[in-house]
Amino acid sequence: MTDYFEVLDRDGAARIGELRLTEPVTTPARLDDVLVDSGSLWAADHEIPEGDEDSLTILPHRSLPAGTREEVREAFGTEHADAEFPTAAVVASEDPTPQGTDAYILSDASGFVGHGEGFKNAIIGAKDALPADTALILSGAATPRNVALLAYAGVDGVDARLARVKGSQGKYLIGDDAAFLDDLDELPCSCPACQQPRNEFDREDCIDHNVAALDAELRRVRERIRAGRLRDYIEGQARHDNWLTAALREFDSQYQYLETRTPVMRTSELSAATGDTIRRVEIQRYAERVTTRYRNRFDNPLVLVPCSARKPYSDSQSHGQFHDAIGYRGHTVSMTSPIGVVPPELELTYPAQHYDSVVTGRWSEEEKRFVVSVLEGYLDRNDYPRIVAHVPDGGYRDIVDRAVAERDITVEYTVDGHPTDTDSLADLAGALEGELKFSKRERQHNTVKAIADYQFGPAAGDALFGDIEIQTTGRYPKLQVRDSDGDQLATMVPQYGLLAMTLAGGDRWVASDASTKTVDIEGFVPHGSVLAPGVVDASEEIRPGDEVVIEGSAAFAVGRAEMSGPEMVDSTRGVAATVRHVRDK
Repeated sequence: MTDYFEVLDRDGAARIGELRLTEPVTTPARLDDVLVDSGSLWAADHEIPEGDEDSLTILPHRSLPAGTREEVREAFGTEHADAEFPTAAVVASEDPTPQGTDAYILSDASGFVGHGEGFKNAIIGAKDALPADTALILSGAATPRNVALLAYAGVDGVDARLARVKGSQGKYLIGDDAAFLDDLDELPCSCPACQQPRNEFDREDCIDHNVAALDAELRRVRERIRAGRLRDYIEGQARHDNWLTAALREFDSQYQYLETRTPVMRTSELSAATGDTIRRVEIQRYAERVTTRYRNRFDNPLVLVPCSARKPYSDSQSHGQFHDAIGYRGHTVSMTSPIGVVPPELELTYPAQHYDSVVTGRWSEEEKRFVVSVLEGYLDRNDYPRIVAHVPDGGYRDIVDRAVAERDITVEYTVDGHPTDTDSLADLAGALEGELKFSKRERQHNTVKAIADYQFGPAAGDALFGDIEIQTTGRYPKLQVRDSDGDQLATMVPQYGLLAMTLAGGDRWVASDASTKTVDIEGFVPHGSVLAPGVVDASEEIRPGDEVVIEGSAAFAVGRAEMSGPEMVDSTRGVAATVRHVRDK
């Protein structure tokens, strides 16, 4: 059981935690000042010391190098009795056996940090084997340049050992570079150690600077995690070292590891500034849901339009002009990189409403291939009587042509010049002449059902709302969903475009054929939140931010998950879910 470490916030695998010592430490952090090493058992036997809550005591250990045979690891393994103070165990990445401690130190970090695939395998192996609510620590591995990626991968604690060694060698470290002192004409830092003339700055000063730079980078990382934007930072920062770029791409290849831990919604901006953005969990998850969950419910033609800088698209000037020309006679779907395609019903969802991309007017081949694949999947899932493409020549048209090349589909192009030119808008309006308009009621009902499909799974919209005469009240995007008796079932939340269920909505969800994400709790009535120790079981599919049903022998509730389903079950500390509405049984 973890007594002295708790995860407070999550950004994918990266976490804000608290090491609950007498003076609490917010992680990810440099832990040199609070680590107390009981000693190596190779040199002599060591008893477990009389620790205290002022520090994190490393239990007596035998560190083994990478590649040690299993029988050797077993022969020299260590076991410890439970301690009544904060403890850490030293384990090998090849066999990270839980020891009942609050933290774990990987003994062979220096052997895999610097190697993309080895680093990925070691971290994921450790995280899969060790309790979710314990801290993972790497010793002798962190520098200002790599510590952001270490945190992104799931590391909670580091020390300054490597930074100190580099300083003693005359290696000057900052967040994006490293240089020998002899090559520096001036000091590019304003830390206390650097507040002196360059010719007086020696290797002892370099050690102090390196430690200060590591601390500054960790502060930057923590703020990025809190803002939900560590990945944005990593995509740029990793470019400064080839192994960091390789490691980032190795983790991108482990979709399940990152997806399980990545929130399904946020309100922070997603910066799409590099080619690696396409491989982000948020992008891949959105594309997967649009092509496997979303279903168009309109009978009108499909109208493909370019994206806009302003989000949501319906607030942009260009899309206002498209809207005036279309006049509800076509189903308008936006094409964009790196998202793919955005039906209007999903324009508020994360990240469709929250991304910002670099606009050059030119598409990379990687962008084209990705958007083509999403558009192909979208067209395979949704039938339209006609397709009108109101997109300019170049990248947009090339994507449409590629997407329909293997399909018996004719596309009508209506842009000659710029999409908002008078003639182009007139051609768009003319292409839809004679088409019937869909009503406001139809738009609202289809929006609610489409969001339910996207949020809860394929056909969830019909399963939840198809057998009743649903009513939508309020103005878009603040829609409330009610049944024919006027009971409120859900509210559409404009900040992230998903449905927040009421108790009545939760009842319908449980009774429907839609896949229910359930948190089973012990016999208590939750108020405000459900803590992990009170969770008996949870749906494996739950992700942070998911809408959940919370149920036990004493209560029924609806709320939002704060951790994944597997983490809820595995954790002994932390908030598993926040409660919105609760009913005693």
